[in-house]
Amino acid sequence: MTRNVGSIDRILRIVLGLALIALTLTGAIGVWGWIGLVPLATAAMGFCPLYTVLGFSTCPVKRS
Repeated sequence: MTRNVGSIDRILRIVLGLALIALTLTGAIGVWGWIGLVPLATAAMGFCPLYTVLGFSTCPVKRS
């Protein structure tokens, strides 16, 4: 797995994931907020499978 998630993208994914989970825990949006685990996982790995399918990358590291 080649990194394809840049640092700003990772920060936004972490913020979005934590916000969704917090809203779920407070009962504001229901169980669908647990989908916030997906952006947290992709931020932790630095890899997004959808970006690979689309041929997209926000990571500044050059591909070989």
